[in-house]
Amino acid sequence: MHRVDVANPASVEAALAETLEVVGHVDILVNNAGINGPVKPLVEYSPMEWQRVIDINLGGVFNTTRALTPHMVGRGWGRIVNVASIAGKEGVPNISPYSASKAGVIGLTKALSKELVTTGVTVNAVAPVMVATDLLHQMTDEHIASSKAKIPMQRLLEVDELAALVAWIASDECTFTTGFTFDASGGRATY
Repeated sequence: MHRVDVANPASVEAALAETLEVVGHVDILVNNAGINGPVKPLVEYSPMEWQRVIDINLGGVFNTTRALTPHMVGRGWGRIVNVASIAGKEGVPNISPYSASKAGVIGLTKALSKELVTTGVTVNAVAPVMVATDLLHQMTDEHIASSKAKIPMQRLLEVDELAALVAWIASDECTFTTGFTFDASGGRATY
């Protein structure tokens, strides 16, 4: 296992080089690193707080994808799965940088999929609602309750549920879908 700062291109490149040295190739990239950032109105965000969320959530996807895509294209096969969020589709108050970064991930997914459509590399995203992870520690109880109340199933998404969806998207069975954002929203997204 490698510790990688996805916001740092040199860290990503070093981890890729080490992985290729040990394993020989990379078939699947799941861009799941992310932070929520403070829960507060946009006007209360400092430029540094805003930039940190963007650098990790969107910049990290750019850095890892940019590093691995040539390798996958050269092999003629690969799966890139980007973890976006329902916040990127709908926008959520008091987490504007998070919403903006995840909307960017969805846009990047669509654009890159069109660039790679004939290469054997698919690029898709998932847009989950709030997932029961350590990321909840970055949020207020009010924010968590508000988000949960929007989910018709009346519960948070579990990690294993999202992992099963990502595993299928990254598998040999998902061959004709690229540029799509799969919802994991417990009925929240109906479009």
